[in-house]
Amino acid sequence: MTVSAYFDPFAAHYLADPYPALAGLRADKPVFFAPELDMWVLTRAADIEAVFTDPQAYSAAIAQDPLFPPTEQARDVLCTWGFDPPHTMSNLDPPEHRRIRTHNMRAFSARRIAELEPRVTQAAREMVEAMLARPAFDLVAELSFPLPAYMIFTLIGFPPEDTQMLKSWCGNRLAFSWGRPSPARQVEIAENMGRYWNYCQEFVARKMAEPAGDFTSQLLAAHDSDPAELSVREIAGVVYGLSIAGHETTTNLTTNAVRQLLAHRAQWETLCADPALIPNAVEEALRFDTSVLTWRRVTTRPVRIGEADIPAGAKLLLALAAANRDPARFDDPDVFDVTTKRAARHISFGYGIHFCLGAPLARMELRIVLELLTQLAPDLDLLPDQQLSFEPNIAFRGPRELWLRRAREEQR
Repeated sequence: MTVSAYFDPFAAHYLADPYPALAGLRADKPVFFAPELDMWVLTRAADIEAVFTDPQAYSAAIAQDPLFPPTEQARDVLCTWGFDPPHTMSNLDPPEHRRIRTHNMRAFSARRIAELEPRVTQAAREMVEAMLARPAFDLVAELSFPLPAYMIFTLIGFPPEDTQMLKSWCGNRLAFSWGRPSPARQVEIAENMGRYWNYCQEFVARKMAEPAGDFTSQLLAAHDSDPAELSVREIAGVVYGLSIAGHETTTNLTTNAVRQLLAHRAQWETLCADPALIPNAVEEALRFDTSVLTWRRVTTRPVRIGEADIPAGAKLLLALAAANRDPARFDDPDVFDVTTKRAARHISFGYGIHFCLGAPLARMELRIVLELLTQLAPDLDLLPDQQLSFEPNIAFRGPRELWLRRAREEQR
């Protein structure tokens, strides 16, 4: 067994920049066991794609499980709230995965995305213009956090007046399943998870009485047509999972993309001079600095990956960030280049039957943001000497804050 006792995804240097550590591991120990996590870590693109494309050997059942067992007090809090959302697409295997995914695909149809785009564009323009009116501003607070929340909450049908409350409840959710929170923080997060789950159930119940044109109403119409095909509880689970995952990852994607473009100034200037490159820049940002560092699977039978023999029931950590810079797949993988044609081969949205349904929505939002920023603020710049901080978890990565300014003539 190849073991690495030195892999610590919670170490300060790793949180600040995981790519050097992942590159070293991919070169020396592309498949290894991490005792502290009790997981096998995979770092090569080909190995990870092979796992994603074989759901019978590699189950998605643990994808949403807490990385470390919750405390008894946190479990009691969840029990008090009746927290029991059913599995959703990300942690379901066939055939149940296929049944739920079929209904979810309607939320992200080309028609629905096209209908949503003008509303997203208008909201983004208003946020960008308000943001640019200040001498310095935090991109996360002003744009990359509120915009995805607006977008996914609008899709689901949540009332706009509930947005702030819902965001306050789901802000620390990632730490519970993918982090190492303290016992006190676990209880705090569990309280918010319980509130959020109850809200989703009550929201679905209200929509049953007052359907509209949103995605939740569409799911309820499918339930009315065949209650055995999709239960009301499953619809509440879809709403719960989609409303959380649907904006956290896009927040990080937008923040990471703008950060890398401004840090690589020549790339930003290339984009401003040729906005037709923006769709390609979206793909390169996804490859170069993904918002989803890792994902998880569990083996259903003994398997051999590379030189490693892995038993049944073993937990796997799929290092998507390492795969996206795998030199076996990408030339000059550590170079950020908005003109490259290689970027579309990234696996930031997963692969196979669990490929992220929200990918078109995330791409649309980042494209709109980059169109607005390159048009309205080609002199945008990073505020110098800022220290970035990241939420300590194994899966999702983006700065908590990213301060920017306009590089006006008097500042040059």
